[in-house]
Amino acid sequence: MSLLNASSLGLINLGAPVEDGRRTPEELKDLAAEAAGKLEGRPAEEIAAWAAETFGERFCVTSSMADAVVAHLFSRAAPGVDVVFLDTGLHFPETLKVRDTVIRTMNVNVRSIRPRQTVGQQDGEYGPRLFNRSPDECCFMRKVEPLERALSDYDAWATGLRRDESPTRANTPVVAFDPKKGKVKVNPIAAWTQAEVDRYISRWNVPVNELFKKGYGSIGCWPCTRRTKAGEDPRAGRWAMFEKTECGLHV
Repeated sequence: MSLLNASSLGLINLGAPVEDGRRTPEELKDLAAEAAGKLEGRPAEEIAAWAAETFGERFCVTSSMADAVVAHLFSRAAPGVDVVFLDTGLHFPETLKVRDTVIRTMNVNVRSIRPRQTVGQQDGEYGPRLFNRSPDECCFMRKVEPLERALSDYDAWATGLRRDESPTRANTPVVAFDPKKGKVKVNPIAAWTQAEVDRYISRWNVPVNELFKKGYGSIGCWPCTRRTKAGEDPRAGRWAMFEKTECGLHV
């Protein structure tokens, strides 16, 4: 497995590691602003190497396990890196299969983060099928709050967001400061097209969710995900009965 680092790639040093591994939110904000400008247009491998060297153990990757591209990218840049997976209790079996394959085959530490309540406990308190009545509330309890809890140990995290996924993601920066979380958000493949994703998957034999072959354009929890029709936006199958396009993780 090829290991990457910022020095070997000739990447300019933007924010050397600090002694105790911690930075203030203001320091993180300034760091993100500088990095966003200097890393825009750079290869994803360089962005990943910068993030790994800059944040060290206070950095993680988040993955929905639709594919494992970003997890694999960071397994090369930062072997043993934490990969946070939000185990909502409502995932397709195919999604859990990708997670389990990543655990078996990649040099990463997968952390499956669960909501505070099981699906049954949530049904008992809020009534069954909350996702049909109040999807925002369900997403908050099963995704947003668990992510906030998981990220408490880190100063920065990486996502697989891409600009070509939907109009709401068209301006996704490669590095940004999230003021709500007070952390740096790294999007190393923000500028990639689907063709570039496919080439990476083919080159490295990266696990991909089998549901893509069955007509799904974007994959989330099974109650709120349907197959997409020809010509539809890839995310049209998410919360199709609601005026909702995001679960709340990226807003």
